[in-house]
Amino acid sequence: MSFSQALSGLNAQQDKLGAVGNNISNSQTVGFKSSNVQFADVYAESRIGLGTRTSATLQNFNQGNIESSNRNMDLAIAGEGFFRFQQPNGEIGYSRNGQLTMTANGDLVNAQGAQIMGYPADDQGNVQGGGDVEALSVDAGDLAASATENLDVALNLDAEEEVVDTTGIDAEAVANGLDSSQYSYSTNGTIYDSQGNARNLTMYFSKTAANEWQVDARMSGGPAGSPNYGFTDIATDDFEFTSDGRLSGDFDAFELNLDNPDGTVDADGNFTAGAGETEFGAELTSQQIQVDFAGSTQFADSSTVNDLTQDGYTSGSLVGVTIEDDGSIMRNYSNEESRAAGQVALVSFRNPEGLSPNGDNLWTATASSGQELVGAPGTGQRGLIEPGAVETSNVDMAAELVDMIVAQRAYQANSQTISTQDELLQTIINL
Repeated sequence: MSFSQALSGLNAQQDKLGAVGNNISNSQTVGFKSSNVQFADVYAESRIGLGTRTSATLQNFNQGNIESSNRNMDLAIAGEGFFRFQQPNGEIGYSRNGQLTMTANGDLVNAQGAQIMGYPADDQGNVQGGGDVEALSVDAGDLAASATENLDVALNLDAEEEVVDTTGIDAEAVANGLDSSQYSYSTNGTIYDSQGNARNLTMYFSKTAANEWQVDARMSGGPAGSPNYGFTDIATDDFEFTSDGRLSGDFDAFELNLDNPDGTVDADGNFTAGAGETEFGAELTSQQIQVDFAGSTQFADSSTVNDLTQDGYTSGSLVGVTIEDDGSIMRNYSNEESRAAGQVALVSFRNPEGLSPNGDNLWTATASSGQELVGAPGTGQRGLIEPGAVETSNVDMAAELVDMIVAQRAYQANSQTISTQDELLQTIINL
């Protein structure tokens, strides 16, 4: 008699129970994908089969639940795709587990020391997307100061203001601060020089005729002890409004040159014109600021500034790192500026089931899976990144327990087949 059919059944159910046990043991493993054993019957040119065999073990890459972890360095993928990791030995692995930590030198690694990969950023925080991916790190260096180059001012100037006499307005008058009779409205804001020093900009708006205004600007502040501390430059320009209260013509900006005029400032901040140029510094003397008044109006309403923005800032130290849902790794600085350190890339495959599990939450590519397709999150078939969250195992515990019971019953039945055939064989022998 043949015991092969029953033995093949025992071996097959043992594989099934092994897969079930592995699934259950990894039910709490972040990013784990369950697997299932498939069977095939065995024939050898006979009407009665020779039993069964394990034909394949398929992985289930269905999305697991995404749960908040309240930890910024935890990443989950909402949709398809894999994180790309460079292992310590240089090999490439793929994972759905985005639990990261940052090493002392700024490398972003998983628990096994594999470094996550993506697109690098240049010194200005511009991500070089679409190129080669590389292991990502976060530079902990300070952010250098940046001089103000553009100042955008949107304001309303009261159309009912009286015309004022501006004949006495000159460099000295503006430097010392205009008298209230010389202007209709004033406002101020903060700008930055090339060393990151905050400078106060005061702008005086004087109505010179119907629908016509003059603006005079005064910048003060700067490092204490500099020759002209408290005053650096003035600028004057004129602009007009149309009858409907909008800016007339092409004018919407004027230029401030941050260089010192002749003269000095005393302890009280009063400016005195001098005969010679007072040198303040080569960097500052070349600084130019474009002041843009686009969007400003002249309506019969109170004069007020609706928006004032500028693009300069002082230096800042790194105070934190956050990751956005597009994979951008942001360095946040004490001066409230942020710069990208890079962008996490995602990888998709034509046949994810063909990936080979490699342990430590990693898979490796095979000929069956096809070549990796690398891109930014949210592009192609790649999902988005959920920062501060993890993807739980997709193991269905209820289904696994049912599969375990079925496999157990099948195992017992195959064992009973062997016992029955043994009894029949013993009966034949006794004859």
